[in-house]
Amino acid sequence: MEQQLTIKSAVEIEGVGLHTGAKTRMRLLPAEQNAGISFVRVDLPGKPVIKANIANVMESSRKLRRTSLAFDDAEIHTIEHLMSALSGMAIDNITIEINGPEIPGLDGSAASFVELIKKAGLERQAEQRKSFTVKEPIWLEEDDTVLAILPDSEFKISYMLSYDHPMLRSQYVSVVINPETYEKEIAPTRTFCLEAEAEALRTQGLGKGANFDNTLVVGKDGVIKNKLKFDDEFARHKISDLIGDLYLLGMALKGHVIAVKSGHPLNIRLLQKIRQQQERMRAGAMESKGPGIVGTPLDINDIKKILPHRYPFLLVDRVIELEEDKRAVGIKNVTMNEFYFPGHFPDMPIMPGVLIMEALAQVAGVMMLNKRDNKGKYAFFMSMDKVKFRKAVVPGDQLILETEVLKLRSKTVQVRAVASVDGKVAAEGELMFALVGGEEASE
Repeated sequence: MEQQLTIKSAVEIEGVGLHTGAKTRMRLLPAEQNAGISFVRVDLPGKPVIKANIANVMESSRKLRRTSLAFDDAEIHTIEHLMSALSGMAIDNITIEINGPEIPGLDGSAASFVELIKKAGLERQAEQRKSFTVKEPIWLEEDDTVLAILPDSEFKISYMLSYDHPMLRSQYVSVVINPETYEKEIAPTRTFCLEAEAEALRTQGLGKGANFDNTLVVGKDGVIKNKLKFDDEFARHKISDLIGDLYLLGMALKGHVIAVKSGHPLNIRLLQKIRQQQERMRAGAMESKGPGIVGTPLDINDIKKILPHRYPFLLVDRVIELEEDKRAVGIKNVTMNEFYFPGHFPDMPIMPGVLIMEALAQVAGVMMLNKRDNKGKYAFFMSMDKVKFRKAVVPGDQLILETEVLKLRSKTVQVRAVASVDGKVAAEGELMFALVGGEEASE
């Protein structure tokens, strides 16, 4: 198994954003294992952190022709070239500090980011690399574009590009993605647009930092004031963008991606479908990683053996993953028959946010109490902190309830808790519990 990678030392670079034209300075910093990829807006009050994952992807209508992330009021734009480089070079954990709204465009490719990563050096970490292997084909179509992923033991992309322009017709590239092939065949390729599109983009407030050096502008007679690095550079750059978008899964991907004319919006839709398949697989058989009272997966009857809660206040249907003293994942299927819907916005049923947090607390309770040392104890709430409600939960939704231990003491436990629907965060927060025995609870 491959080990996780971060960088050895901090490095920085500055440049102008392709779309906003804003000049920004960006620092890449090492991060702890399992930390993932985080953007930090150091120019904003509180230096907000934006995790690079699908839950934070902005709607396509708000970020035309680029991939952008948002968390609360903080945004970061045009991340695809940097994310592509991180994916291509197999970087799992890194912190990216930036003092503006957009990643520097540099020469319009991912190559400068690859060089920056190599300058920083690679640091192998103890934990094994996380990856997801696609098990079932996924297929998307939209107008004349197609995007699919098939099971494969490697990460492979086959892309066909076809524009109504003599230079952009029927380009086809197929490549297995690894650091060697990525650096040589994909990273140097640059972003492009048609000359006819350039003025329209400007009127939309885009392309303020673009020029003939960092963007391949294709006119009727060819590329204007620039030269191609590959005859099929346009298709190769589309692969680069696709790699960056798919890395928002938060881990390496194994599967054969087949694309015909796809762009950022369809890429993100495929990513959402991959995440759904991942969640369905996790909802299957998962083995417990600790000598618990009951083994995973836990059904409702198993949960009743651990928690004192009963209908209508037992809010977890299954626990599908359980690692003692570390993390647990549960599922709540929200139906129209929930006891609270007749009285909580009955004309527009919405699950109360406090009950989402209670469901998360119950998953954490299962994790803490499905341990022989804690048999017969109760887990009582002490506090909730940093709680945010981000998405309405309605009948028909399936809540994925993830809890992870932050601090563990003999009588108290603090957990990070996140509830999501279809890959989008619905609620999150930090929960603190006290573990007390039956005699203590009755005093």
